[in-house]
Order: sequence, then C-alpha cells, then structure tokens
Amino acid sequence: MDNFIVSARKYRPATFNTVVGQAHITNTLKNAIKTGHLAQAFLFCGPRGVGKTTCARILAKTINCSDRTETTEACDKCESCISFNSGASHNVFELDAASNNSVDDIRALIEQVRYAPQLGDYKIYVIDEVHMLSQAAFNAFLKTLEEPPKHAIFILATTEKHKIIPTILSRCQIFDFNRIQIDDIAQHLAFIAKNENITAETDALHIIAQKADGALRDACSIFDQIVSFAGSTVTYKAVIENLNILDYDYYFQVTDAILGENIPTALLVFNEILNNGFDGHNFIAGLGDHFRNLLVSKDAVTLQLLEVGANIKDKYKEQAAKCTLLFLVRGLTILNKTDIQYKSSKNQRLQVELALMQLCSINSIGTDTEKKNDIIKPKQANQEVETLKKGTLTPSNYSKNDNPDIHLAQEPKINPKQDSVKTETSVISSSNPQSIKKSLIKTASPSINQHLSVKKEDMSTNNKNKEEEANDASQLSSVFSQKDLDIYWNKYATDLKAKGKISYGVALLDKQPILKDNCIIEFMINSKTLEETINEDKLNLLGYLRKELSNFNIKLQLQMIATEEKTTLYTANDRFKRLSEKNPNINKFRQAFDLDIEF
Repeated sequence: MDNFIVSARKYRPATFNTVVGQAHITNTLKNAIKTGHLAQAFLFCGPRGVGKTTCARILAKTINCSDRTETTEACDKCESCISFNSGASHNVFELDAASNNSVDDIRALIEQVRYAPQLGDYKIYVIDEVHMLSQAAFNAFLKTLEEPPKHAIFILATTEKHKIIPTILSRCQIFDFNRIQIDDIAQHLAFIAKNENITAETDALHIIAQKADGALRDACSIFDQIVSFAGSTVTYKAVIENLNILDYDYYFQVTDAILGENIPTALLVFNEILNNGFDGHNFIAGLGDHFRNLLVSKDAVTLQLLEVGANIKDKYKEQAAKCTLLFLVRGLTILNKTDIQYKSSKNQRLQVELALMQLCSINSIGTDTEKKNDIIKPKQANQEVETLKKGTLTPSNYSKNDNPDIHLAQEPKINPKQDSVKTETSVISSSNPQSIKKSLIKTASPSINQHLSVKKEDMSTNNKNKEEEANDASQLSSVFSQKDLDIYWNKYATDLKAKGKISYGVALLDKQPILKDNCIIEFMINSKTLEETINEDKLNLLGYLRKELSNFNIKLQLQMIATEEKTTLYTANDRFKRLSEKNPNINKFRQAFDLDIEF
C-alpha cells in the first residue's frame, strides 16, 4: 500500500506565487530579495495555518538560489535548491521553540551562527513558535539578534506576538499574516480536488472553507476527512452530514414561513431542527447570519460580502427580493436580542420560539409609533389625500395669523390678456395690505370669485371634520382612577424586575405615583441617579401607561424630595448625646454607676 500524504503537506506551496491569500507579504519579500535589501531578522506572525512557516521556508530557499527566475522565484535546479528540496541543506536550520526553549538551546544556536556557509551566501535560522522561549532564552538571544554575522538571517514565526518581549520586536521586520479569504480557500481546494480526480461541488467546498475559519491547513484536513467519508464525490449533503452543520434549506424554510406570517410552520421547522440534534443557540446564530446575508443581497454593491457558493447565492438573491429593508433590520434586532438572552434563559426553547413568533408578527404589528399615528390621525391623512387629488389648497395649510383672502386671491392664475389686472396689481404693490386685498378681489376675474366660494365650502367642511376629530380624540382620553394607575404602575415595575432591572423596578415600587388633573402623574424621587434612569425609560413607561389606560394625554412629572443632611459624629461626646436622645436610660445608667465618657 502506498504511503498516504495529507493534502496539507502534499500541496504545500513551494514558491511565492503558490502561496494562498498573502500577496502583500510575498510581494514584499520578492522585492527585498530582488533589490538586495534583506533584513537580518524577520518576524512572521498571524493565526494558525495561514502560511507563516511555509513562507519562511520559501524565503530561505530563494535567498540561496544561484539562478533565480525573472519573477524572483527559486529555480529548483541549482545545487542549493536540490539539497533544500531533498532535506539535506546545511544552510537552513529549523528550531522548534516549543520543545527547545531553554537558554542552552539558544546558546547552541548562537555557537552555530559563527560559522560561514559552505554553499550559498547565507545561513538561515527558522525558529517556529518563538513565543514559547523562556525569558532567559530571549535575553540570551538579544545580542546575536541585534548584531548577527553578515551571513546569518533569522526568521521567527509565532501565533502570539503579544507574548514576545519588546526588545525582540524592535530588532525584527514584522510581517502580519491575514486570515485567508473563503473564496481563496475554496479555489485551492478545487485545485486539489482536480489533481486528485475528485468531483467536488462548489457549495461543498465553500462550506469546508467557512468551517476552516481562515486557516488553509485546517481546510485541507477537513477536505481529506470528507473524502474519506464520501469517496471520490464530495457533495454538499455529505459535507453538512459529516461536519454536523445545519443545512441552509432550513433557514430558507423558516424565512419563508416568517414572510408568510405562518407561526405554526416556523415552530414545526424549529422542532425538526431540534430533533436532528442541533442546538437552539446555533439555530438562532445561524438565522441571524441568514438575515445578514439577505440584507447584503439587497444591494449589488454589498453582494461581494456574501461568502457562499454560486447556487446558494442565487437563492439568497431570490429571497432577498421578497424582503424589505425594514423587515430585515427589525428581524436582526430581535435575533441579536435573543442571542444575548439565550444562555441566561431558564426555558431556552421558549426563548427561541418567542423570537420566531415575534419575527412572524413584524409586518402585522409594526412599531408603537406607527400604531399611534394610525389611531390619532386617520381622518387628517384622508383629507390630505383628497386635497392632493383635487389639486386645491385647504385652510389647514395656513397658520392662524394668515389672511386667507389674500392667499386665495393670489392662488389662481390670471388670464394673460387681462393686462389691466396686472398693471393695477403692480401699481398698488407699495400700498398697505388692506388695500392690496380689496384691489385684488375687486379686479379679479369671475373664476377667482368662484374659487373663493369653493374655498368657503371647504372651510365649512373642514370645521365639521375638526369636530369629528375632537370627538375621536376624546375617546382616546379615557378617565382613569388612582387605583387603575397603581395597578398598571406596579405591573410595569414588576416586569422590569423580571427582565433583570431589579433596582429600577424596586425604586418604582418604593413610592406610589400620584394622579393629578386626570392625566398628570406626579412621582416623588430622592436621587439624581433615579431621575436619569426614569428619563431614559420615559418613552417606554409613558407608552405603556397610555396604551393600558387608553389615554394619550398622560404626562409624567418628577418631584425631587428634599433629604435631611446627615450629621457626622466626630467625638465620643457627640455620639453619647445622640444615643442618649434616642434612649434616655443610657444617661441614667451612666449616672447610676458614675461613669465617664472618654473624649
């Protein structure tokens, strides 16, 4: 049986051009080699599996190549390259600092640095996981790192740059490696699958790339695992089964149910997800990602932020067309709140189901502000629509101080043939307003007078509408008693305590509000902190009371209670006087036993 080599080793990049997702670093290193501006110490830092050690080996190989290509790559033909490829190079030394982190290991390394290379111009020392060196080893390494021989180059690699002492960092050129993008990982996996004669679906490779979390080595390991599971055909279904990932189809089904306001279907899909062994928290987090993907799919500019396969991307575009921006933003707010509260909830399933019910009710319920506007101003909105249809002005467009006759006389267009009207209007423009009004009305055409009569009818109609609106407003100003106020006030405070705002709820329950003038609520407070807290929550509190008590004229007034200044007792005599005032028997006790007070 042939020896199996994992994909991470078999397809490990051997040149700068084959390094995946780190072009900003490989281009810099190639230019440094080409111009001969090589530093004597490099520090490669970044997450695991992104190519730090690989780039260090490629750099070491390319530096000593005697016949580099025009693109500044190693030729793989010279003696130095051949010895490096076979693992027999005497110019490249690798040290694993995780297991060789003592002072003696660094001293042995320093001893080797003194000797010049036998082949090539440089000796390269690659120290992996350099952050594992002890404090003494770092200190022993400082002088050599600062002033090494001309033929020595150090390449340090680490995943935790913050653990390296500043004196080491200041002696190195630092290169920060990025997490590899999902598309880059998927393309590299497709290249491996093609070379291995494996048929792989694009969506399946994207799922593997997402699971790798920016680490190409992890992606290669997962790919090998899936191939062992599914054979020569890697499908999307095989990947989600092996990696225990929730299928995208579930999120599309739930979203369709939410858009259709179908609460039973949404709950049944969630129940199926739980029966398949998935956690409710993972479902909520995944649904949040799904809504985010729908949001970025609404605009072609943000479509590039969608990191999924081509087939799934088409599904997102199709479903995003059915969603409004307001719906998605409200949905993300609900899901984010549920995600935060999930771990602290005692009934976690109910928490998720409640979120699904709220999502299904987004379009039907709307915000409190929208509901209030729909209740208070329905007739006014209808009047404005009718006004737009007629193309006329209504008295509601004027302020109380405006003279409607002047506005109405100016509105109609005068016939161009009536030069006399224009002339007279221009002549009297400098006169007083009263003369302007009389002149305009007198000289206007009959159509203006007809227009004025129509306006008078509109004004009378508007007065009737105002009376009807006043009657409707009176229905929203229901009279309530102090007892009704106490019930809903205490209920609101109790709900605050249940939500975790215990101190705020207790403060509202500590003193009862006082009803004044039917709709003014006075509440006594004793601290600035409580005043600020109530002011921050004032909209919610008033909205709740107005809704429950059916009175939108309710107002809240806060009254600060003057507190008595506390007297600080500094001496023993002061403390004794205070105690004797509270309990006269103490003074009798002192006199009976002839006791003295220590001052």
